[in-house]
Amino acid sequence: MPIKPDHIRETLDEYLDAHPDEKWRLSPIGELLDAGQDVTSRKTFDGHLTAGAILADPAGRVLLIKHRALNRWLLPGGHLEPQDGSLLEAAQRELTEETGIPASAVIPAGHRPLHIDAHHIPANPAKDEPSHRHFDFRYLFRTHTDAIELQEEEVTAAAWRYADTIENETLRSRVLEALR
Repeated sequence: MPIKPDHIRETLDEYLDAHPDEKWRLSPIGELLDAGQDVTSRKTFDGHLTAGAILADPAGRVLLIKHRALNRWLLPGGHLEPQDGSLLEAAQRELTEETGIPASAVIPAGHRPLHIDAHHIPANPAKDEPSHRHFDFRYLFRTHTDAIELQEEEVTAAAWRYADTIENETLRSRVLEALR
């Protein structure tokens, strides 16, 4: 069952209740929903949602993947699919798809995103996609496994990095706090 606008709005509202200082940055999501835009579709180029996984191990390390198309180290994650019932489920599905780590080997740390990132995606002529915005709902998961089997179509490498090396200051502080 596809993710419903009500679920998105409830998730966003709960997140903003915990982080009211981010309302200005994330207001375009609400505006897109108010305008009736399908923010679950990757064809909504005014902006659409993605789901990401922050996978932490007992040593305080976070799993990063090297994304083939962008040639950058990122958290596992990606576009929503019609079968995703929630944003949390989408994040877990993406984690499993990209790393091969089964859902049974990870535990969500909560039902609210730890971080929502808004970022620009450059145009991709090969996919006939103009530049657009992603709103990445990032959820924290914990695991005791390090057995990774990469999805080589999208991912070229994986590495465990200590959480204090996360570049995004807000994300870094939230992950470090959650892992205490």
